[in-house]
Amino acid sequence: MARLAAVAELSGRVLDLLLPPRCLACGVEVVRPGALCPACWDEVSFIAPPYCALCGYPFEFDPGPDALCAACLREPPAFDRARAVMRYDARGRALVLGFKHGDRTEGAPSYAAWLARAGAALLADAELLAPVPLHWRRQFARRYNQAALLAGALARHSGVPLVPDLLRRRRATPSQGHLSAAARARNVAGAFAVDPARAAGLKGRRVLLIDDVLTTGATAAACAAALRRAGAAGVDVLVLARVVRAQG
Repeated sequence: MARLAAVAELSGRVLDLLLPPRCLACGVEVVRPGALCPACWDEVSFIAPPYCALCGYPFEFDPGPDALCAACLREPPAFDRARAVMRYDARGRALVLGFKHGDRTEGAPSYAAWLARAGAALLADAELLAPVPLHWRRQFARRYNQAALLAGALARHSGVPLVPDLLRRRRATPSQGHLSAAARARNVAGAFAVDPARAAGLKGRRVLLIDDVLTTGATAAACAAALRRAGAAGVDVLVLARVVRAQG
């Protein structure tokens, strides 16, 4: 085993000489794969407390412990808690889209470490990790599910068991990109179901749902509803980035 590890390390060094690792954001040379250069690191808007105790919406000032944002006061989400690593702003969007559509999948281990920090409390309670699934046609076209890559890397980082096929996408849904919050909710209503072969292992357990972006929470809510119907004791959500809009 030691010899195999040494060979793997040597192979990695040779590969780095031939194809130097590049910053996930701007492409300049960095010291290791999956890293950001210092300039791009400074541009990432990491989300830290204070934030909403339920959905993780970041506050501009600290309103005190267990405070809720305006949206959660009006209507609590279908999931228990949500947390995100960073804002989905210009830099966050570039990182997510590079990972999602640009084959920058070497970032998964670094993103898993970021997720573990942002979602430490959620991981402490989690009994299962599950990615938000893609419909098979979209996954075939994209070649991979970015949420599944994040969930797999986070499982290896945290030790929390991963059930990659816990949820199924029962029907293809149009892109959510330009839909209103209400239209997003209608678009994904009933779109997810727990795989019947996995239902018995789900009952009474807490699930941590993994996705790349949280926008209105419609997809997370639809997944949480499906998990609860199948007997999950609780559902938390952990994402790489979230859209942060001013709340009324």
